[in-house]
Amino acid sequence: MTLTDPTEAPRYGDGWLSRALRARLYDPRDEVFSRLTLKMMVTMGAAMVALAFALHRTALPSAVAMGLYLVLWGALVPPVILMLHNTMHRRFIRSPRAAELAHPFVMSFFFGIPTGYREHHLGMHHAEDNLPADLSSTCRYRRDSFLHFLVYFFRFFLLIIVELPAYLVRRRRFAMARRALLGELAHLAVIAAALAFDVRFGLAAFAVPFVVVRFMMMAGNWGQHAFLNVERQNDGLSNAITCINSPYNRRCFNDGYHIGHHLKASRHWSELPGDFLAHRDLYARSGALVFEGLDFFTVSLLLWLKRWRVLARHCVRLDGQPRSDDEVIAVLKARVRPTPANPEVAALSAGRP
Repeated sequence: MTLTDPTEAPRYGDGWLSRALRARLYDPRDEVFSRLTLKMMVTMGAAMVALAFALHRTALPSAVAMGLYLVLWGALVPPVILMLHNTMHRRFIRSPRAAELAHPFVMSFFFGIPTGYREHHLGMHHAEDNLPADLSSTCRYRRDSFLHFLVYFFRFFLLIIVELPAYLVRRRRFAMARRALLGELAHLAVIAAALAFDVRFGLAAFAVPFVVVRFMMMAGNWGQHAFLNVERQNDGLSNAITCINSPYNRRCFNDGYHIGHHLKASRHWSELPGDFLAHRDLYARSGALVFEGLDFFTVSLLLWLKRWRVLARHCVRLDGQPRSDDEVIAVLKARVRPTPANPEVAALSAGRP
């Protein structure tokens, strides 16, 4: 198997900027994140100023100005989300310490990313690993149903501000609960202030990104955890998928290697393809599902459209056996069924053997 996904972080030479950035990082390979942060702050700061100017000082139709801003935002937000995902699992900025603390909030301001992303992802999702106690668990839904996805999304969108802090309090993660609640309230206050300043500006710069980025993140999580193998004990290999050789991986720091990420969340993104190749036999023996040339959002879309043959054609036969598309489709369909009453899943969720 040949992988085309990146196996090393970008290198930028030894100029003054690179030296200054690397000196302040825990891992020099994360210079790409420092540069991305600076680029996004300049770009989105200028875009917000340009949007306000276009709305108030030019004859450009409001819909055009807002649309151009949202196109730019939509083009830039995916790698920013995955930058935050990587930097929450590994220490990022060594000095000044305040910069690492502020980093996720600055990105939330510009892109609408949930301010409680870290608390949700580290404090809850990885702790529960898509089992029923996970507030973002897919197991109780039929993953080939768009209607089920809408129920899943709206529950998250409307109730997470209450459910996540409550979950964290039950687990005695009080600092996380406080940050999750206050961060979300502060985010809503910023949106309200922007809308009060100018409804058009507030919608384009804050309110629409607030909604859309949450939809994107939940659609991605849906695809990541669409196929659950309830015949195996939950071990990271049975409740997630991996997507290889995808343009998405090259743009978003190998996010497609989701099984490998759940097996070792702190692994550097550039090491994930090598880890997959080293453990390919384990993946095959465990019945893990790997798709080539797809990303999680495409997997979700294909499921909603019931495009089983497309999914089967992209499903890698890890053990080298020539299984037909029909055989693969039977496995895929079996793994998207709701499983809330499955006794093994319930037992695992409760922490029983």
